[in-house]
Amino acid sequence: MNAMFCSQCQETAQNTGCVVRGVCGKSPEVANYQDLLIYVMKGLAKVNQCLRSCGKGSDQVDLFIMNGLFMTITNANFDKKRFFQEIKAGLALRDALKKEAVNCKTSCDFLSHDAMTWTASTEEEMEAKAKIVGILSTPDEDIRALRQLLVLGIKGIAAYAEHAYNLKYVDKDIFDFMQMALASTLSSNQSKDELLGLVMKCGEYGVKTMALLDKANTSTYGNPEITKV
Repeated sequence: MNAMFCSQCQETAQNTGCVVRGVCGKSPEVANYQDLLIYVMKGLAKVNQCLRSCGKGSDQVDLFIMNGLFMTITNANFDKKRFFQEIKAGLALRDALKKEAVNCKTSCDFLSHDAMTWTASTEEEMEAKAKIVGILSTPDEDIRALRQLLVLGIKGIAAYAEHAYNLKYVDKDIFDFMQMALASTLSSNQSKDELLGLVMKCGEYGVKTMALLDKANTSTYGNPEITKV
């Protein structure tokens, strides 16, 4: 088994994926923790979807997932301890919200998938889990590619959304889409056509998020002007 697998950037080894250490310098441990954090956020997104169905969606989840996705983009964060802490926090938040979801009158299937039930408290447990939930855990190459394209697109949306959020501009619809798209990749019977539709929708939300960030920047700092220096 490879020490890691990361195909996130255009500089990836042999144009297929870094499997020993990232060309960027990312360690296998960090790469695997990033995969595990994505997995935890998929479960968290699914639980929050359930809560939303009965009017109890969590703003804390919105911010956690936005920040967590941003943490995993290329060269953003290589701090293994920070990822360990973030994974633990995500599991704790998920489990706390599951208790609330039990009281929802709607049917919530948050106990039907490992991403909503698995837990860990030690580095050893997390490292073992990370090795079996990464990108290559999806056997069908086409489904895997579409899921990964969707996740990478959501990461880009999260980065723009966080910059806008820091300027106090928020669109809840963007948060909802990121979580819906993440949770959808847990489905065992997701078709290529369904995934392709989500990828196209992700492009639409990417444009929507860039428009939000543009509004945040121009409203805060003004429109760019030619300036003599």
